[in-house]
Amino acid sequence: MAGEAGLYSSLYPYYAEICAVSQILKKPGFGAEIRGESGGHAVLYLNGVCRKKDAHYPVLELCDPSTPADQQGVGISVNEHFKNANWVATPGRDFFFNGGLPATVRLTRETYRQAQARAEALGIYDGVQFHDRVFANMPSGWSRADYKYEISVGTDYAINFARDRYCARIPLDRDKMTAIIDYLNGRNDIYKSGQTEFVWNVVKDNCSYLTHNALAAAGVWDSYTPNRFIVFAAFDFPVPKNEFVDQLVRTNDMPMTDPLALYADPMARESLMREDWLPTEPGALGSIVRVKKNNDLYDTDLKLIFYDWPITEPYHRRMDAMMADPRYLDLRANLAYFSGLYRTILADQKPVAWYLKQDGERHLGKTPSLLATESARRNFAAFYDQYYRYVARQSAQVNSDLAALPPVSAADVPAKGAISVSDIQGAHP
Repeated sequence: MAGEAGLYSSLYPYYAEICAVSQILKKPGFGAEIRGESGGHAVLYLNGVCRKKDAHYPVLELCDPSTPADQQGVGISVNEHFKNANWVATPGRDFFFNGGLPATVRLTRETYRQAQARAEALGIYDGVQFHDRVFANMPSGWSRADYKYEISVGTDYAINFARDRYCARIPLDRDKMTAIIDYLNGRNDIYKSGQTEFVWNVVKDNCSYLTHNALAAAGVWDSYTPNRFIVFAAFDFPVPKNEFVDQLVRTNDMPMTDPLALYADPMARESLMREDWLPTEPGALGSIVRVKKNNDLYDTDLKLIFYDWPITEPYHRRMDAMMADPRYLDLRANLAYFSGLYRTILADQKPVAWYLKQDGERHLGKTPSLLATESARRNFAAFYDQYYRYVARQSAQVNSDLAALPPVSAADVPAKGAISVSDIQGAHP
C-alpha cells in the first residue's frame, strides 16, 4: 500500500491518483445486472480538490481550508452513460473507493442500499443527463433518477464494492493541480449545454483518455488527442492497466543520472525550465487493492488485462519487476531510494563540456547531434545548471521528509523481493 492516507497527505497535500480498475461482475437476482469485460475501467482521485457547491453540475475547485479533512478530495469517473458530461465527481476518498463501508463490514443488500442512498444525497448526478438507451431495459418500479445510481455503483462511486484497483499516485503542487482542474472543467464545458453530446468510444475517447490527459495538463507526459481517425486511434490509445505501469515508469524511472537524456525529452525539458520540476520524484507510488471479499453482491474472481505484445510481454515483465521492488509501493523505501539517487547524481556531476563530447560521440555518423548548434549548446548549459540546482533542492527535501517519518522497527521495513504480483492478485492476468 502506498503509505497511510494521513501520513502521505501530510507530506503531499496535493496529489493525483490514477487507478486502473478491473472488470465488474454483479451477481444476478438483485437490482441491475452489470457484467463488464476484462479491459476494465479507469478513475482518477485528486487530493485537495473539491466539487464546487451549488453548481448543480460537476465542476471542480481547490478545496477551501475549512473543508473537513475527510472531504478534501474528489473521485473522477468517465462513463459511457453520460450525455451532457465527460465525467462526474464523487466527494471524499473513502466514499469514492470504499462506499464508506468499513473493511470489516460485509457488503450486503442493506449496506449496498445505504451507499446508494448516500450517493443520491451527495447529488453525484445533479445536472447530468444519461443517454436514453441506458434506460431501455430499466425494470419496472424504478425511476430514472434512482436507476442512474443503481447502474453506476462500482464504476462512478464505491469502486471496491465491485472491482480490484491498481493505483499510481504522483505528488503535485498547487499550480499543477490547478492546471488539472482547468483541464477537467474545460472538458465538461464542451458538453454542459447539451448541444454537443459526449460519446464514449473504446479506442477514440475512453476513460483513460481523460485520466491520461489530466496528468498531461500538469506536465507529466504528452497528451492523447480524443476522436482521432479510427485507423490511427486503433493502434495508439490509452488502456487502463497499461497506464498504471506507464505512470509508475514515468514517475520513478526517467534517466535521472543522465542530464543529456533528460534534455532530449521535450516534456521533461519544458517542465524543468518552466516549472523547475520533473515527473520522476519522491512519493510517486503504486498500490493494488482487491475487491471487497465479504461480498454478497459481486463476484470477486476478477480480471484486468494488459494490451501487450505476445511472447515478449513487456508490460507483464515490467509489472513483475516493479511489484517485487518495495520502492514502487512503500513510502519509506521510496524516499530512501530517491535520497540515494540524488546523492549519487550530485557526487558524480560532470562538467558541461563532458556532455557536449558525449553527444557528439553518440551521434557520430548516425543521426544529427542533439547539440549541433551554438543555440542548442547554450540551451543545454542553462538546462544543466537548472537541473543540478533542482537535484540539490530535492535532495534536501527528501532527507527532511525521511526524517519526519515515524520510527519503525527493522521488521516493519519490506525487503526487496518481498512483494510479488502473485501475492497481491493471485493468478489473475
